[in-house]
Amino acid sequence: MSRVDRANFVVKRSQAYEDAPQPIGHGATISAPHMHAHALENLLPFLHPGASVLDVGSGSGYLCAVLHQLVSPSQPGAAQGKVVGIDHMPELVEWSKSNLVNGGLGPAMDEGKIVVVTGDGREGPYDAIHVGAASAKLPDSLVQQLKAPGRMFIPVGTYTQTIWQVEKDANGRVTKKELMDVTVSVQHTGAFDLLNSMTDFLFTVIIIIGHFFQITIISDDTIEH
Repeated sequence: MSRVDRANFVVKRSQAYEDAPQPIGHGATISAPHMHAHALENLLPFLHPGASVLDVGSGSGYLCAVLHQLVSPSQPGAAQGKVVGIDHMPELVEWSKSNLVNGGLGPAMDEGKIVVVTGDGREGPYDAIHVGAASAKLPDSLVQQLKAPGRMFIPVGTYTQTIWQVEKDANGRVTKKELMDVTVSVQHTGAFDLLNSMTDFLFTVIIIIGHFFQITIISDDTIEH
């Protein structure tokens, strides 16, 4: 995170470094720094050099930039990964592209190491997926398409949400664990409609959550504590 200047990805640069979510227009926010840090730390084992990452609800492009630093390190000879960001708001997609260029990542975009698009999953499989909004229920299609091993970090619920960690081990065994309650405004529902209908992509899923979600407790019968 220290390699990406958050000021390039917010509307009000004077508030860029406050540990709070910032509105970025179109009903969306960029999460608070501590929330991004928490999620990245939790899922870091899956963000190895050379990994492919899908960021659903990519918003300002900030997390795409951070993920790029992790999966495409600048050291000579290091494996180079790919980050694909999708958002259902075309205006945010175009703005995020400008932000990435302003952040010095134009060459990474030109080389296809960072791709930001409106509304489709693009070129799976992925080693990681970030989703920036809650799903009313855990998308079965995503669980079925987790790469083994893989992990999902996802807020689930309608009016209130709980973050789940869904993990598939190397043998294909899936476990689910409640991690925390969070408070966020639910956005990017169009992206979730898309994800719930996906059947053609194999995902190793990491889903990093925005700061303004509200919580619901999902039935315990499918969750390992």
